[in-house]
Amino acid sequence: MSEPAIRGEKLGKRYRIGERQRYLALRDILTQTAKAPLRLFRAGAPKSSSNGAGHIWALKDASFEVREGEVVGIVGRNGAGKSTLLKILARVTKPTEGLAKIHGRLGSLLEVGTGFHAELTGRENVYLSGAILGMKKREIVRKFDEIVAFAEVEKFIDTPLKHYSTGMQMRLAFAVAAHLEPEILLVDEVLAVGDAAFQKKCLGKMGDVAHGGRTILFVSHQMNQIRRLCERVMWIDNGQVRECGSTAEVISAYETAVASRDIGKAQRPDGAGS
Repeated sequence: MSEPAIRGEKLGKRYRIGERQRYLALRDILTQTAKAPLRLFRAGAPKSSSNGAGHIWALKDASFEVREGEVVGIVGRNGAGKSTLLKILARVTKPTEGLAKIHGRLGSLLEVGTGFHAELTGRENVYLSGAILGMKKREIVRKFDEIVAFAEVEKFIDTPLKHYSTGMQMRLAFAVAAHLEPEILLVDEVLAVGDAAFQKKCLGKMGDVAHGGRTILFVSHQMNQIRRLCERVMWIDNGQVRECGSTAEVISAYETAVASRDIGKAQRPDGAGS
């Protein structure tokens, strides 16, 4: 039996309603670290966070395992907590509680187009975006022609990105991200880019990745894509794991709940707000 590539242990993420998350520079982190002992000396033991109505749990008590080589789909309505879970696993945000364990090199397709700059050419953006996503320069050079051909922008590769249509930008962005070679891949609704023909092409690429033995966690609202790519499915509802099992069983239960409007009605954890 394969080892767990991803393990979530009672993961939870709580947000304060109306609060904007502040992103800190290194100097801010170092300053906060230096001041921490003094704050503890002045204030005594840290007080537990309030669970008042000003907070909402985007994710609560999520425990699961994904084994090496598995392709697991995540379904649920908008706002259920799917993207929050992937952001925790990708280390984009920290969990409020619980623990996430990742075993292997991680890549993520959470926001197609991350790192693109309108004033740079398509060629320059391929190198910039690839570097941001964790690709080495020699890896980008080796895959450059394949990326451009996949995106179907050969004629415009030395044109500034600001002159590309939205569809062209999305195709190029997905092409760069899709040519990552991580052991674990997190995918969030990126197969919705482009027209129908390009979506089919993207789905085929994801199928190649899946058949290559990589571990994939895949969020999508397209049930046909989930059925085609995934062996198991996890259904998240109101921030909690409602069901986890075979693709056919979970998708059937999810679609039945959607049809009967028995979705999004689960009781929120205490203090989660409305």
